[in-house]
Amino acid sequence: MSDISGSRPGPAGVVLAIDAGNSKTDVACVGADGTVLASARGSGFQPPRVGVATAVDALASTVGQVLAAARAAGTPVDGAAHVSACLANADLPVEEAALTEALHARGWGRTTQVLNDTFAVLRAGVDEPRGVAVVCGAGINCVGMLPDGRTARFPAIGRISGDWGGGAGLADEALWFAARAEDGRGEPTALARALPAHFGLDSMYALIEALHLGRVPAARKHELTPVLFAAGSDGDPVARGLVRRLAEEVVAMATVALERLDLLDEQAPLVLGGSVLAARHPQLDADIAELLAVRAPKAVVRVVTAAPVLGAALLGLDHIAAPNEARQRLRAHYGG
Repeated sequence: MSDISGSRPGPAGVVLAIDAGNSKTDVACVGADGTVLASARGSGFQPPRVGVATAVDALASTVGQVLAAARAAGTPVDGAAHVSACLANADLPVEEAALTEALHARGWGRTTQVLNDTFAVLRAGVDEPRGVAVVCGAGINCVGMLPDGRTARFPAIGRISGDWGGGAGLADEALWFAARAEDGRGEPTALARALPAHFGLDSMYALIEALHLGRVPAARKHELTPVLFAAGSDGDPVARGLVRRLAEEVVAMATVALERLDLLDEQAPLVLGGSVLAARHPQLDADIAELLAVRAPKAVVRVVTAAPVLGAALLGLDHIAAPNEARQRLRAHYGG
């Protein structure tokens, strides 16, 4: 977690909230009373691919739209009292520090705080900055926080940091099992028929060839995750096993984070978010509940579907010590 203070001008109480994911960015200018003064959506934020400077340039375009819209609506804002930015690819403290410096240099606010975007999901799902969140979308991540500023987190940068799961990972696992089922190296599974059928193909060999040669873009592999869940619901043992393993990963991450924050033995929110967990797959939900009953029985599960920019804005309101009424007004705006 990185936070920079400075002397740049900014109207008292105005928060610039940023939630920047790999595929899209949401920016909102929020008053101290929780009123959303202006908002806009921009492109994804991918500094590992394009570099920090280029990624922040793209972010600056969306921020500029929001500040201009706020001024046009009658709010004399050239900058904010505080910038609360929850960013994808800010996975390590050293990355948060570099991004904090880059954002603060743009002069968008007097103070700047950068966090990994999973913290936005967590804050969107809790009434105060206390609890743990597991997010499972394309990837998987888990963070926790307490009002005193302590946090729990994982590097969450792939297999080298011990990660398993996420929609992309599930799709790859499904393809692996299906390929081996078709050629005889592995156990039978309905996935061997269901995965190629999703793309109008008649065999795993045809799908492997299509993916390898680019006739089916690799980016479309994520479409196979719902096919996996459907096969699990129909009773396929391999698919059910993969869903069970995902539940085990979710509960393992959550339990470790709760324990690190000394929350394991008291009632504490466990927020579940991201496209995979928010889809409320019956088997996955049941498996998570069963495993939590053993490992973290006091965890209070909440599934959050509100836009993560709500969480970034709430973190900003926390920073400026806005009243509870402001948080309630903001939640009402975003349906959270």
